[in-house]
Amino acid sequence: MTATRKREIGEIAAPYGRNVKLDEVAYESGMTLLRVTIREGGRFTILEIDAAAAGQWGKMMMEWAQSRSPEE
Repeated sequence: MTATRKREIGEIAAPYGRNVKLDEVAYESGMTLLRVTIREGGRFTILEIDAAAAGQWGKMMMEWAQSRSPEE
């Protein structure tokens, strides 16, 4: 699969020097996915997920974040 368009969504500086980058990637077939790139030092983990999976993941992350106290 060759991406025809990539749009940067944002980056997050995570603990312990990790970095999370989000990009929207559109393929020639018409499929558009969210690319999640996690950098840990020299190691990269890349996931491409559809809108349904991104919505579920985002909801779970919001619920977890809202359950934590600000002092943590």
